[in-house]
Amino acid sequence: MRRANGGRINHFARERSPARRYTAGRSHTRTGNGMAMTTVAVLGLGLMGSGMARRLLAAGFDVAVWNRSAAKTAPFADTPARVAGSPAEAAAGAAIVIAMLADDDVSRSVWAGEGGALAAMAPGAIAIESSTLTGEWIAELAAAAAARGVDLLEAPVTGSRDQAATGALRFLVGGEAAVLERARPALAAMGSTIVHLGPVGSGAVVKLANNFLCGVQVACLAEAVALFERRGLDAEQAVSILTEGAPGSPLVKAVSRRMLDRAYDPHFLPLLMAKDLGYAAQTMAAAGIETAIAPAARRRFIEAAAAGEGEKDMAAIVEPLRP
Repeated sequence: MRRANGGRINHFARERSPARRYTAGRSHTRTGNGMAMTTVAVLGLGLMGSGMARRLLAAGFDVAVWNRSAAKTAPFADTPARVAGSPAEAAAGAAIVIAMLADDDVSRSVWAGEGGALAAMAPGAIAIESSTLTGEWIAELAAAAAARGVDLLEAPVTGSRDQAATGALRFLVGGEAAVLERARPALAAMGSTIVHLGPVGSGAVVKLANNFLCGVQVACLAEAVALFERRGLDAEQAVSILTEGAPGSPLVKAVSRRMLDRAYDPHFLPLLMAKDLGYAAQTMAAAGIETAIAPAARRRFIEAAAAGEGEKDMAAIVEPLRP
């Protein structure tokens, strides 16, 4: 990563210190050798946001973090990250503000609600919305950002908890190319691939299509595994026919293993997939496509959450179908 004057940002390890309360500052702080270090705020420390924040810290960025429930900031007590009491506190003085949140309503509250991040951002700062959201809300957010002189990128990701932790996310970017270039060093610290899809709104369409296909596969797989078990087959053997044949996508291979092992340490939660399938159906309807598949798959994730599987991995949607 380079500064505008061509010098390199110092990425050597810094002395670790306890997390500290955030106070508004400049968009750059100084390292021990006097070199500039970009300040990045991360809003939302769930399965994805926490891994992303740690990757930014490892890359040498000055990081402020915020989460609605304070308990999720506790793991950052042994890092140099600064804990903010509100999105606005996190965003004040940050050159880049990245959000990884649950849905449109939460995103609207965090960016534009009371104590929201957008009002605290300086003109020329970059807002990056990495949540899986509707194109309609992304368009509203872009307009609100522009009114404040803030540059917006939407950058939803493919990958889940493990990819966030290892910096292997794929960013699906919508926005201006020049803004992306300014944000690229931060995105590169968190991901292995950055794809510029076009103007704002492009990322939302591709991400919802991606999660639509993923959700449908997982729902179909749950029904197939339950069928094998209800008919008394050797499920391990029967599933291997699927994973080694044409249906054997990387997702089917990974999730079928979790289903067979009943290994439900969360990578992606059922209700988040239900939300994404609902948004996908809404997006398709706006394009004149009436999907019968998304609502059917969505029902399986909702049923699993209602059956007590909501805090487990989405692979757990097989449980209510098992004999």
